[in-house]
Amino acid sequence: MIYDLFIIGGGINGCGIARDASGRGLKVFLAEQGDLASGTSSASTKLIHGGLRYLEHYEFRLVREALIEREVLLKSAPHIIWPLRFVLPHHQGLRPWPVLRLGLFLYDHLGGRKILPPTRSVDFRSDVVGRPLKEEFTRGYEYSDCWVEDARMVVLNARAAEAKGAQIRVRTKCISARRVDGVWELTISAEGGAEEIVRAKALINSAGPWVSQVLGAVVGRNDPDKIRMVKGSHLVVDKLYDHDRCYIFQNADGRICFAIPYEQNYTLIGTTDQDHQGDPGAPKISDAETDYLLGAVSEYFRRPVTRENVRWAYSGIRPLYDDGASKAQEATRDYVLKLDHPEGGAPLLSVFGGKITTFRKLAESAMEKIAPFFPAMGKPWTSTASMPGGDFPYTEVEARIAELSRKYSFLRPGNVRRMFRAYGTDAEQIFDGARFAADMGKSFGPLTEREVEWLKTREWARSADDILWRRSKLGLHMSKDEQDLLRQHMAAVPDAKDMTLAQG
Repeated sequence: MIYDLFIIGGGINGCGIARDASGRGLKVFLAEQGDLASGTSSASTKLIHGGLRYLEHYEFRLVREALIEREVLLKSAPHIIWPLRFVLPHHQGLRPWPVLRLGLFLYDHLGGRKILPPTRSVDFRSDVVGRPLKEEFTRGYEYSDCWVEDARMVVLNARAAEAKGAQIRVRTKCISARRVDGVWELTISAEGGAEEIVRAKALINSAGPWVSQVLGAVVGRNDPDKIRMVKGSHLVVDKLYDHDRCYIFQNADGRICFAIPYEQNYTLIGTTDQDHQGDPGAPKISDAETDYLLGAVSEYFRRPVTRENVRWAYSGIRPLYDDGASKAQEATRDYVLKLDHPEGGAPLLSVFGGKITTFRKLAESAMEKIAPFFPAMGKPWTSTASMPGGDFPYTEVEARIAELSRKYSFLRPGNVRRMFRAYGTDAEQIFDGARFAADMGKSFGPLTEREVEWLKTREWARSADDILWRRSKLGLHMSKDEQDLLRQHMAAVPDAKDMTLAQG
């Protein structure tokens, strides 16, 4: 069999392209060397946003595209995306008040906003959002963007692609790719360790931080396009305030920093921008980054945030196209698509950069690039399509949760909410037929055996960490004993071949 597309990389861009392409009738094979979203795509700030600060760098096309995508994505996956209000305090000596107002006016109007509420001025002396802040901050603005469960968005794209016929392989590394007789001949190291040969008419290199390595070591290019690896780190700290808004703070170095309500009991603080050298697969937050983030938010909050408040930290590598920008924070966040098509040779499309907010548009752009090689390919279709579990109006989230809570009253309401927020209407398939708590199988704290089996057989979860830190963030909520019990259970799963068959 010869596939139409072979995609290297199971992050948001690779899975987004797989979804779009398979929905247009192309035969797709996607190989991810680790777990889905195990790199950059699970290490974001979890926002679907236009990028207010990108206006300062005149990236109007990128901002407008992202602003439009907020509402497109909200309607497609209302279980894992929801509106979020951002509070921007005015800081004397930094960006002037009129500049902030102009930027937010553009932000409100560039993207044809229809669902999200507009910007409003806020008096911190009387509004609840002013209580956690130092007294010197008396006014600011509140505007709209959205929250997203980033790793779940990747998995939902993979599931949608698979439902339309795509072959999705995790723990599968592409070790060589060569043009042979007008097609790509690819050698992969499969999940069980055996090597396989796969043939495809076109190759998509969406390997994220590894995109240049794929061009060099896998494809054999002597002059691969360069990426600029920029590390972004985040802290998860004890909850800093009780309301549901997030803060966007201006820093003296010109950057901004977010403080966002996170996982009920925590606040997420991020992000940094530092050039990264070396292995892109093991980024760690540095002491300097920790001090920077703690110092940035402590400039604004009444109570200083210290290392004693930190409960978790994570870092990711943004694989930005190297445009020669002098500072990491000034390198373009826009995506760049490079097509390599020698005379008579099979096409290679490499993906650089991108944001989780614009993954769907990036996928459409990728399809435009390869369309000449697939004249029978279908038309764009994803702008009005629901993600798995998202086939309900975005206004009905609370009503759906209440309905599930009544129907499955033996489950804790908080756990029903968590599961609907993770699986949407698919939660019914996990609950199906259960009348008592015991029907859900073995318990791992908030997790049950039924949910674990769903994640293994329907969402490619292979290890406890896949579940605890990517399919969910239950690692923050489960005790060590509960996590150990899950690890023991996962160690007893069928071998990889059986799992592949179960999904196939």
